[in-house]
Amino acid sequence: MPSREQLLEWDRRHVWHAFTQMAEYEPFIVERASGCRLFDIDGASYLDAVSSLWCNVHGHQHPIIDRAIREQLSRVSHVTSLGASNPTTIELAKRLCDLAPAGLEHVFFSGDGSSGVEVALKQALQYWRQRPSPRPEKTKYIALGEAYHGDTIGSVSVGGVARFHSMFEPLLFEVVRGPLPDTFRLPAGVAAGRACEHYLEQIERLLIAHGPRTAALVIEPLVQCAAGMVMHPAGFLAGVRELTRRHEVLMIADEVAVGFGRTGKMFACEHEGVEPDFLCLGKGLTGGYLAMAATLTTTEVWDAFLGDYAESKSFFHGHTFGGNPLAAAAANACLDVFEQERTLAKLPEKCAQLNKALDPLREHPRVGDVRQRGLLAAVELVQDKSTRTPFPWEQRRGAAVCDVAKQHGVWVRPLGGILVIMPPLTITLDEIDQIVAAITAGVHETL
Repeated sequence: MPSREQLLEWDRRHVWHAFTQMAEYEPFIVERASGCRLFDIDGASYLDAVSSLWCNVHGHQHPIIDRAIREQLSRVSHVTSLGASNPTTIELAKRLCDLAPAGLEHVFFSGDGSSGVEVALKQALQYWRQRPSPRPEKTKYIALGEAYHGDTIGSVSVGGVARFHSMFEPLLFEVVRGPLPDTFRLPAGVAAGRACEHYLEQIERLLIAHGPRTAALVIEPLVQCAAGMVMHPAGFLAGVRELTRRHEVLMIADEVAVGFGRTGKMFACEHEGVEPDFLCLGKGLTGGYLAMAATLTTTEVWDAFLGDYAESKSFFHGHTFGGNPLAAAAANACLDVFEQERTLAKLPEKCAQLNKALDPLREHPRVGDVRQRGLLAAVELVQDKSTRTPFPWEQRRGAAVCDVAKQHGVWVRPLGGILVIMPPLTITLDEIDQIVAAITAGVHETL
């Protein structure tokens, strides 16, 4: 076994961490986890306030999910989805179709959320070329301002976070960029009560101008997480769905981050009764245990890919581990836990507790906004509360707060000056208080 010092040295030297400046990286090595707690190589305990990057749903070492993976290991660990299948993955596909918004009856499995979005982008394009009345001119995509849909080339193209992706602009395809439907920083002259109408008017103008050549509109329902936990105005999602139908543009709902209970319902689309043409799932799909994504779509889309072999209408896209039985076993068990432990029914009390605990932070002179949707929340730090001027991201104000929170036994990660709170859904009321207390301490000590 490597020594503690070896692990620290090897981690700095050999492991290239995502979204991390390795010249400044200080190792944080998690040796084990249980429930909502992480334990580092020194035995210190930390509450996992960000669900191990928004994916852990029912806590670590959940016995039902652990057992399902072990049982699947005794049968088969991997079966390709290229012309073959397995009972565990078949069952998962059926269960997802039963749970999803109406009309989504077919599932394509891939390896991660970014790939799941990539699948939807490709299927949308191919659909318009192969349907009974082809529309090959439909090759454009509309995406929202500051959107984030992953880090593969297609998903980066529809993404809009310049700080993450501007370096790769020469590789990207052109996208029609829509507004950022923010309820905190409204455009000049737009009152809060008219925000939804204002943003929908902008979307409609884009659809009028580009709809005839647009294959699909991509949207993160209700909350744009990587954009800084931007909350959309009520009614915006339903309004976008109505507009896309009117202008014959497919709608891709990216619920990789907000699916599986994060917003208080199984899927965010349910809040406004929206039935998209594509639903992209990942992260919490397996409870955060194994890499897996799913792209659900309609029979209308599915039918456009059917035909004789010689017609070459197949979807020529695939991933080696798409539909992996071990991941599918974890996902089925994750859904079992939702049912057996009545996870969604227990969320309102936890959401109310989080809101109550966060309330005092709203008065802090350097806190511009505290916003929440279900069991995900954000505390936004600002230089000036009256003007809502943010701190420059280079100042790492959010990171400084998180460093203090870690000293108080809470692991949380920021998005620039925005503190993200997204714990496992199994978090207790006392643990919610501990998370907020640690963040509050960080805010007071650093600001």
